[in-house]
Amino acid sequence: MSSVLSGIDVLESDPKLQKEFSGNIGLLCHSASVNKDLDHSLQAMLKMFPGQVKKIYGPQHGFVTDVQDNMIETDHTFHPFFKLPVYSLYSETRIPTDEMLEGIDHLFVDLQDVGTRIYTYIYTLTLLLEKCADKDIEIIVLDRPNPINATDIEGNILDENYASFVGRHPIPVRHGLTIGEVAMMHQKYWAKKKTNVRVIQMKNYKRDMSFEDTGLPWVMPSPNLPTVEGCYTFVGTVLFEGTNISEGRGTTRSLEIVGHPKIKPWELEQQLKDMFSENKLEGVKLRPINFMPTFQKHAGVACGGYQIHVTDRSKFKSWHVSQLLCQKFYQVLGADFKYKEDPYEYEFDKNPLDLINGTDKIRHWMEQGGSFEQLIDLEMDGREQYLIQRESILLY
Repeated sequence: MSSVLSGIDVLESDPKLQKEFSGNIGLLCHSASVNKDLDHSLQAMLKMFPGQVKKIYGPQHGFVTDVQDNMIETDHTFHPFFKLPVYSLYSETRIPTDEMLEGIDHLFVDLQDVGTRIYTYIYTLTLLLEKCADKDIEIIVLDRPNPINATDIEGNILDENYASFVGRHPIPVRHGLTIGEVAMMHQKYWAKKKTNVRVIQMKNYKRDMSFEDTGLPWVMPSPNLPTVEGCYTFVGTVLFEGTNISEGRGTTRSLEIVGHPKIKPWELEQQLKDMFSENKLEGVKLRPINFMPTFQKHAGVACGGYQIHVTDRSKFKSWHVSQLLCQKFYQVLGADFKYKEDPYEYEFDKNPLDLINGTDKIRHWMEQGGSFEQLIDLEMDGREQYLIQRESILLY
């Protein structure tokens, strides 16, 4: 099977296509914006379009992807090597200003998404699309694989009363779209005004591919997702960001590890095995561990918990696993279980766990000791309509 060509590879390989972009160019990108040879997309653009590239834009974690955490903003800067201004779209603004966009004719977007609603790059894209609806700027999305495949769907649909920068649109937690398809969904169903947007599609891509199947090199899209495996577990473990349970930040397997100083992993292991068996959760092994985060939650404190090992990706349901785990931790820890107390993604008046879940119903389910069947009902609400909408825009 031929290796997949991402959008940047397709553009590089097609001189005729390159001739369609004759004006001034901007590029929204980050460290994972690389071609199949691991050259940065900016380097490729500068070769393809000498003298045309005028501005760089960076998403959350920055153009150079060095910023660890939520709500740590990146400054605008001037790149000393490329001699170009770099505008941060995770700064005092999430929406590019008129000044940032001035003089740009074609703005390319090359971002590696991870297929989960809570990951912010898709919202940097849709805010850009909305801003450019009234401008004479063409937005070109250089499509990339959904690393956890673009077929499987998990989790509830966002209730728009809980919209934030970790969930702007009514999609499930694991949305089953490429970033180019998110742009298509936005234009068809969520945008008030249409933008001049096109997607440069991948070649040889199949929806059921995991990232390793593509033959493309993996570069971590943010500092705490060093592995493809972490993208699979992130679908569920991201919810622990709304609590005082460590999601493994400050370890070398962030978002694959969960725990708390008061959790006794070996004592709890059989209960978790029984719970997973009873609810037919397969494709996963929870390995009892002790770990000590070097930063963020419980830094320098020994924690008990589990590494979530995915043994069969086709059966693993990360969202189910983490929701049940969170409910169990809530019950076992009692008063030691706490919700994140400071604001989450600049939302000051809503529970952080509700923002991540995109509803308060799942928190109430957890607190009330709800059944797995009730969780499934919450998950499936609105799913059918989403699948119909999704089907109408699929590119692959």
